[in-house]
Amino acid sequence: MGEMATALQTSLDRLLDSPGVTGVALVDAVTGLTYGVAGDTTEAGDGAQASELAALIAERLGAAGAEGELESVVTTSTKRQQVLFTVARPAGDPLLLTAGLDRDRANMALALRSLGDRAGEVLA
Repeated sequence: MGEMATALQTSLDRLLDSPGVTGVALVDAVTGLTYGVAGDTTEAGDGAQASELAALIAERLGAAGAEGELESVVTTSTKRQQVLFTVARPAGDPLLLTAGLDRDRANMALALRSLGDRAGEVLA
């Protein structure tokens, strides 16, 4: 178990290399349990709140007729941005990769691309 935890932490730490990313967390999408955090834990977001937000958005999208699974959510303010990515796993409920970004330092398009490309690495 210790090696798996170390590999997860290493993967999360690497995500901080994306420009403007200040904090990341891996969260159970159903329970909100946080499996790991890197960087500023406040910027990464609260696990329970992230899972509730993702569930609410997915529910509302379904009610509006959208098909398929929720892929990502981006929330912006004048100083920061919060990104949630759904990370599928071979068995069990999906996970959420949450990332906090400094809006002045982050290029949203590059950050989304980089985080999206690397989201699956956290389970490798």
